[in-house]
This record gives sequence, C-alpha cells and structure tokens, in this order.
Amino acid sequence: MSAPNAGQELQDWIIDRARRGGDPLSVVESLRGQGWPEEQAIDLVQSALQAHLAEHAREHGLPVPTPVPEPMELDGPHFIDTGDRHVAVLANLRHPRVVVLGGLLGDDECDELVSLARERIQRSETYLMDEGVSVVHEARTSDGMFFSRAENELCRRIEARIAALCQWPVENGEGLQVLRYGPGAEYKPHYDYFDPALAGSHKVLERGGQRVASLVMYLNSPRRGGATTFPDAGIEVAPIKGNAVFFSYDRPHPMTKTLHGGAPVLEGEKWVATKWLRERSYR
Repeated sequence: MSAPNAGQELQDWIIDRARRGGDPLSVVESLRGQGWPEEQAIDLVQSALQAHLAEHAREHGLPVPTPVPEPMELDGPHFIDTGDRHVAVLANLRHPRVVVLGGLLGDDECDELVSLARERIQRSETYLMDEGVSVVHEARTSDGMFFSRAENELCRRIEARIAALCQWPVENGEGLQVLRYGPGAEYKPHYDYFDPALAGSHKVLERGGQRVASLVMYLNSPRRGGATTFPDAGIEVAPIKGNAVFFSYDRPHPMTKTLHGGAPVLEGEKWVATKWLRERSYR
C-alpha cells in the first residue's frame, strides 16, 4: 500500500505500519521510496509515533512520554563525533534504551577526575522520595561527591562532550557525581527518575523537571565485579576504564525497563562518574 500524501491519513498510515510490526527504519524507507526526503521522513515517523504513544498512555492511565536525549540516529554510524573525540558504539538496545559507549573519556581524564574527587568523597546518601530527605542507606554502600556544573575546565570539557553526544543542552544536566565502590560495595537495583506521586519528589522536580537519561562513565577497571546491571533486560555492562553506558527513560514508570544497579565489587575498587540529564534547565 502506498503512503498517503500528508496530514492525518499519513499519520494513521505510519501508526498502522508500526502496529503490523514494521520497525521505524522500514517505515522511513517506505516513505523515502514515495519521494519523501530522508530527514523529513524521519521527522514524520517520530512525530506520528510520539503522538500515538501519548494517546495510548492517556487512554490507559499511564504517564505521557516526553522527548529524551538520543546519542544515535536510526541506523547511525559506529563512531559518534562529539566535537573533540570520536566515541565508539559498542552495543545498542532499543527497549530499554541502552547504549554502551567505548572511549568516551581518555585515561588522563579518568585519572584526573579520580584525583580531584578523592579529597572530597564521603559516604553516599540516597534520596528518600517519601520523606524528601537524603540519608545514608544500606542499599547504597559507595562513597561519593558532586562537582558543580562547569566547576573546572575538566568538567566543562566533559559536559560539552556529553551535550554533543546526547544532543541535549549543557544547562539541562546536573553536575557530575563521582562514586567510589570498595570491595563488596554495591548499589541495589533502582530507578533514576523521580516518582511524581511521592511527596518528596516535588522539591527536586522544581530544579529542572524530571530526569530523562543517565550516563555512567567508568573511571577505572576493577579486577572482578562491579558491572552495571539491568535486571528487567537481563544484561550487564562491564566497568571498563574510559567506557560508559547511557540509558534514557521517557516517563517515570517501570515500563521503561530501566531498573538498574551496581553489582558488588568482588576484587579491587570501582570509580564511576555519573551524569543525569533533566527535561529543562537545571539550577
């Protein structure tokens, strides 16, 4: 069946193709075969599917999806140009949206972050949504600290690289958090978004809206253990120095399958830097 020319009929046609099992890339290719320019075809498919998902969410009492950072185009290159570095795509999962990246940081950058953070780390706290307070919690047994956004030249350079990678404004990112996990330390599976139904979430949502993506960067390579795990997806990402794992969540709901954790370190120690991206400018 040929695609309609434009308007609601075209949107319905795109949605029908998706319901019949057509992946977005095949729908884009069908539109290109009908004479649509590639970029316009991609925009049409994304717009139609987003509108459909929003309507489906409202009908079923689910949170409406929002735009999220995206480091890769459909059928994109294996290396992403971030302006000052070419980052390798090592693995690419659509649902949950997880991208494993190689060489996001240089060894010297990893070492410098560890050195700068080491003097300021203390026992990590966990934000309790029900109460709206941060406390030391048994689920999280790491030590950590936060850099302010653009606190120094190293942070500015890394933040600009992440913004280019994720196609997301620098100002929509929280400051880098550096964590150290010693032998046996872990972070049990959890979600990074803030549950809007809980009283304590309102305070943090005022500062830039919902978290929509996370980027975990590995600053060293522990000898054993310490993987980033995604229990719902059945995958784990090895903590290799300079590499990173990106994942996004278009709504604060378990349907995003972004439950994740830091497995216990079995030998050595693990250092990571985490960057959380928000909907709006973070202040």
